[in-house]
Formats: sequence, C-alpha cells, structure tokens
Amino acid sequence: MYYSSFGLLAMVIHFIINLDALKKEGSTINTPTRKRYRLFLYALALYYVSDIAWGLLYEKQWITATYIDTIVYFVAMALSLLLWTRFVVSFIANKGRFGKFLLIGGWLIFGFQITTLILNPFFPLVFVFNEAGEYHAEKLRYASLVLQILLFVITSIYTLIISFKTKGKEHAHNRIIGLSGIIMSVFIMLQALYPLLPLYAVGCLLATCIIHTFVTRDLIIEHYQQMKLNEQLAYRDGLTGVKNKLAYLDALKNLELRFESGNCTEFGVVVFDLNGLKAINDRLGHVAGDEYIKTASSLICHIYKHSPVFRIGGDEFVVLLERDDYENRDSLLGIFNQTIDENQKTGKVVISCGMAVYNPGEDRDYNDVFSRADQLMYDRKNQLKSRDCQTDWLPTQLVEKELNS
Repeated sequence: MYYSSFGLLAMVIHFIINLDALKKEGSTINTPTRKRYRLFLYALALYYVSDIAWGLLYEKQWITATYIDTIVYFVAMALSLLLWTRFVVSFIANKGRFGKFLLIGGWLIFGFQITTLILNPFFPLVFVFNEAGEYHAEKLRYASLVLQILLFVITSIYTLIISFKTKGKEHAHNRIIGLSGIIMSVFIMLQALYPLLPLYAVGCLLATCIIHTFVTRDLIIEHYQQMKLNEQLAYRDGLTGVKNKLAYLDALKNLELRFESGNCTEFGVVVFDLNGLKAINDRLGHVAGDEYIKTASSLICHIYKHSPVFRIGGDEFVVLLERDDYENRDSLLGIFNQTIDENQKTGKVVISCGMAVYNPGEDRDYNDVFSRADQLMYDRKNQLKSRDCQTDWLPTQLVEKELNS
C-alpha cells in the first residue's frame, strides 16, 4: 500500500502542475514541440497508473493481474523514453543526422522492449513470478534499462552541449531540459538497483516539476506577451500609430454592453475630418498625403492626451472622451479649434471637428451621439471653407515646401 500511495501522490501532482500543458489548447501555442511534450506527459500518466496498480495487485498477490500490469508498466516506461527523445529533438530543433540518430535509438529500444515482452510468457527473458508469487527481474530487463539509461544520458549531454551555443532564455531552457534528462537517468539506475521501490516515478516527477517551473511557465508568459503584442498590432493603425477601425468597433461593442446594463451614464465623442487632403494627394502624391495625415494625428493626440484616438477612415478620426478629457471637454475643444484657426492662417494642417456628449433623456444609443458630433463637424468644415484663406491650397503649399527642404 505504501508503494501505491506514493505513485498516487505522484500522479496527482503530475496532473496539477502539468494541467495546462496536458490541454490541447491553452495558454501556450499548440506547436509540434508542445504536442510531443504533451504525449510524453500522457505516457508518464500511464506509467503512474500502472505503477499504482502494480503495488496494489502485488500486495494482494493477484499474480495474473500483476503480470499483465507489469507488461503495461514496462511498455509505458519505454514509451515515455521514446516520447521524451522525440520531444527533446523537437525542442532543440535538431533535424540533422544526430537528431535522427536519437530518434532511431528511441524507436529501436521501444521495439526491443515490445519484442522481449511478447516473448516473455514463453521464455522468461524480462521478468518472472516464482511459485511463491515473488517478482524477479531477468537479464534482458537489466539490458533494457541499460539501453534506456544510455539514450537518456546521450540525449541529455547533447542538449547541454547545445545550450552552450545558445543565449538568454533559450540557453537556460536547454540546460533545464538536459538536467531533467540526467535526473531521470539517475533514477532509472536506482530503479534497477531497487526494483520494488517507485524510484523512476520520483525521477519523472522531479524532472517535470523542474520543466514546469523553469520552461513551461516561461513559454506561457512569452506566448501571452506575444498574443498581447499581436493584439496591439491588430488594433493599431500602421500609418499613424493610433488605434484603428477594428479597435474602434470593439470599443463600440463595450459601449453597447454598458448601455444594455445601464452603466453608461456619461461619455462624449469628438469627430475629426482633415481639410485639404485630396488636394495634397492629387498635387503631391500619397507620400505627401501620408505626412499630412500623420501631422494631423499627432495634433489630435497632443490635445486629447487622456482618451483613445481612432483612425476610422482615410481622413477621419474619432476620440472617445475619457477621464480628464471628458471633464475638460469644452476647454480642450476651444484649444483645438483655436489651434486650427491659427494653422489655417499659416498654411499648416487644418482639421474640422465636432463634439457631442451623451444625453440620457434624448439619446437612445451611441449612434445618436455620434450623428450629432458628425453634423457639428460638417458645420465646422463649412465654416473653415467659407473663410477667405484658400484653405485647400495653403496646406498643399506647406507640405510641398517641407518636401523640397
């Protein structure tokens, strides 16, 4: 019972620490290397189950059942070695001759173990139970263990050698994988010396705990960071660096949820449209037009520092007012329009804008607020165009001057 109790504890810990790695989908990307490590963990789980059953059956002296379970035990042990080797070769990304040599070695040892187990009922080559029901290991059992130890050691040493050729986290991860293989090798040796103790289970548990702590967790964090980076890139406008239309649509979904839950009591929106962009594109080309858009975006971000800025079209921007920008919305709008008035006189970037805030008594949803802000923006655009400042060509003149300087 003592033997089985330790195996049961090892299996419980195994599933707890490797729960995420055992899932087909989870916090780390489902790469071929992860798939191979997952298969190795499943093989270890099979080993733990057979190890637990062996202790219980052997204690009860149910010899036939113990004999069958012993076969499963040896198969699981050889299978775990094969899958470990496949994982390590994939992890260090070795597709050369030595990597193939390790894989062939794993398959040969696994095949050798299967063959000897098939022959064992007729010729006790691996193990036997005597008339008293006592278990005895035979010569080929020790030969199989020696081969497994050799492959573990060779694979581990090679991984450690590879680690010296790498840097940073890759260097640390390779060292941990190599060290884990050494640990399992040592405990296989101890298992050969003390076959009635669950020593290989101890070695596997220690190795997977180390891998989880120093490798798997790092990979989870790296994958999470990469996902966040990809999300940021997907939501970022490539030209200006502000949020794009996809981010804008997601923000509107959140607003809709707030409307439905009754938590949306106040918000404001500012709509922007660039003046003179078509003239710049027509006369100077789209490179100049892109510079004009970036200049306009910088001005909007400078004024509305505490709110998300979205580029929702070629020359259209939207700001969803938050925090201080919402509280100071009137003064910020005044500063922005004053800046644009000065820009119009000096031929700098000209942007029309309109602002509206949510009125719970009148507005049914976001679209009502946006429509009002959009109309105010067009009113402002007409006002700017009506001034005798040749609005359409002054920005063009400025950009042309900057391109030629």
